[in-house]
Formats: sequence, C-alpha cells, structure tokens
Amino acid sequence: MNKKISIILSTYNEALEIKETISKIFEFIPNAEIILVDDNSKDGTLEKAKSVNNQNLICFSRKTRGLASAFLVGLINSTGDIIGWTDSNMSSVIKNFPLMINKLDEADVVILSRYVEGSKDNRNKFRVAVSYILNKFSKLILRSNINDISSGIHVMKREVLLSAIPIAYGHGEFFMEFLSRIEKKGHKIIELPYVHPGDIEGNSKSFPNLFTFSRFGFFYILRLLRTLFKRQ
Repeated sequence: MNKKISIILSTYNEALEIKETISKIFEFIPNAEIILVDDNSKDGTLEKAKSVNNQNLICFSRKTRGLASAFLVGLINSTGDIIGWTDSNMSSVIKNFPLMINKLDEADVVILSRYVEGSKDNRNKFRVAVSYILNKFSKLILRSNINDISSGIHVMKREVLLSAIPIAYGHGEFFMEFLSRIEKKGHKIIELPYVHPGDIEGNSKSFPNLFTFSRFGFFYILRLLRTLFKRQ
C-alpha cells in the first residue's frame, strides 16, 4: 500500500524507552511520519525524542496531561492517509505494523488484539484477568463484535474520521467509545493477534498502584454506560 502513514505517540515520562520506540517505527515503517505529543514529562523524554535525527519526527509539548486529548492533538497535526497509534513503551509490538497496514486493503481499521487465536498476554495475572473481564463486559454492554475493544493499538484509513471523530477526554476509555462508534457506522474492523509484553516497573500509567487502577476502571465503566445511553 503506497500511502503516507502517520503514527501518533503520546508520552509522559517515557525516557527509558522512547528512542527505542521511535527507532523501531522508522525501522519497520521507514517513511512514517511520527507525531509525538509529550505531556510535560519530567524525566527528559522530550529531549531524548528530539535527539533523534529524522525530519519525519514532529514533537509537541504540552503543559496539560491526558491520553485522549494528546491523541487528538496528534490526529489534528497528522497528514497521513493512514493513521496509527501505539503505546510509547511497547516497542516490541511495532514489528506487527507492516502486516496491519497491508490488511487495510480489506478493512477500514486494524487493531492488535489479545483475545483472538494466536495472541498472548504476558502481564501479571491480576491485570490479565481484569483486562479480560473489562473487555467481555464492554463487548456485552456495547453489543460489539470486537474482542479487544480496549487495545488501542491500531491503524486506520483517514476517511474513517469523516463518520466518527473521537471524543477526546479521559484515558483509554475514549478509544473504546470511538471503536464502538466506528463499528456502528458499518466500517470493517479486523483484529490481529499479538503478544502483550510482560510487566516492567513503571511501564503502565494506568496501573502504578491499586487505587489509580480502580479509579481508571470506574471511569471506563462510566464511559461505557454513557456511550450506551447516547445511542438509545
């Protein structure tokens, strides 16, 4: 597929892995445009990113924080015919992107999924169980055919945005709502298996401790219910 590809990265204190993630993107998608939106990291993330010598890397710095709004900033400033997103601290999954992009010949959106044949989740058992339950609950509530609606790691055709624009507030729950709206509009979504890497200390902004994890979970469920009622 000979189209321009934009990959959005949302960062907050990702200094340990950000250069590896950027280099992996350029390795597997050589002509990609990377739109990096940093939320005022204190560990030198932005400086490390800017040290990468590639004109296709465009960095933005904000004083505010928020995954959803950072994604929207990246989206607004992207110019690709294909738009993708991945976690900034999961460089191991980027090798899947060439296949994901090729699959857009037969779909509108392609996501990496932990719940289709051939996938695996190597995180700790508690997080694996909660993610699985959340996705099963979400699939039921939203009447969706998507198995991993909370994955977020995706590529999509830009024209999808003509019928569904993400409502950019909150954390990862915004993408669940976005995918549900895309699905209801009749766009074809394909899920591909991947191996979710194991836990690394500090690699999750949603699970630094049980209180924060529970708080995020509450807002995920609240967003799901709002999405359901909006359609009724």
